[in-house]
Amino acid sequence: MKRFIYLIFLTATLACVSCGEYNAVQKYGDTEYKYEYAKACYVRGRYTRAYETISGIVTAMKGSGYGEESLYLMGLSAYHSKDLTAAAEAFRKYYQSYPRGIYVEDAHYYCGRALFDAVPDPRLDQTTTNQAIDELQRFLDNYPYTRLKDQTQEMIQQLQDHLVEKEYLSAKLYYDLGNYILNSLQGGSNYEACIVTSENALRDFPFAKAERREQFLLLILRSRYYLARQSIDAKQAERFRQAIDDYYAFANEFPESQYLKEAQNYFNKSQKALKGQPIDDD
Repeated sequence: MKRFIYLIFLTATLACVSCGEYNAVQKYGDTEYKYEYAKACYVRGRYTRAYETISGIVTAMKGSGYGEESLYLMGLSAYHSKDLTAAAEAFRKYYQSYPRGIYVEDAHYYCGRALFDAVPDPRLDQTTTNQAIDELQRFLDNYPYTRLKDQTQEMIQQLQDHLVEKEYLSAKLYYDLGNYILNSLQGGSNYEACIVTSENALRDFPFAKAERREQFLLLILRSRYYLARQSIDAKQAERFRQAIDDYYAFANEFPESQYLKEAQNYFNKSQKALKGQPIDDD
């Protein structure tokens, strides 16, 4: 990367100047002139102009002595101008086109980094998050001794936490909806949906942070108890027993939890229900 920047400083001799001159370059400059102009723009931090200029000539540069460098520069220009989707595409195209290129390791990394920077709010679709994880893991697989290993692993962990957060928000929403029938899945219970979502998250993300595991287990216990309360007589006993099992799972993993008293309350009420004793309304 530093070698690339140094090369640009040595070769870029044009100044990025007024909008009028930019337009003149686009209209009258030949391919080589535009390329030098794009490099000069990049050096001076005019990343959008650099990207717009080089994206218009990168196809023409292919096969020339500057084809590899121009494609990499296009990726960097897009990345620094915050066009992260275009950056990821350019870096991916680079390492696919030049698998032995001098910038191939950095291209692999920046492809994943661009996707990492583009991840949406956890309440939205997480396709980009999964793509970023795949890209960064592929980078580590290809370059296990890379100088960028630690920061890449940290990004992967943050992305996984991001996915866990999405599942937690989904499970919490189901729990909060409670008995609201119109939001139940296919006539089922929101509490059931909360339980399924939480259990899937615990299975799919076994290394989730302890705080999130605690919250998922508590959501399962809460939902199981209220699901039992609203169940028909034929299913109540089984579901109260499951709530008791969920209490033990929670208490065994988090014996000092701040929510332990609440968990014990669900446990005690479930035991009362199984004994046929009345339960105080919540």
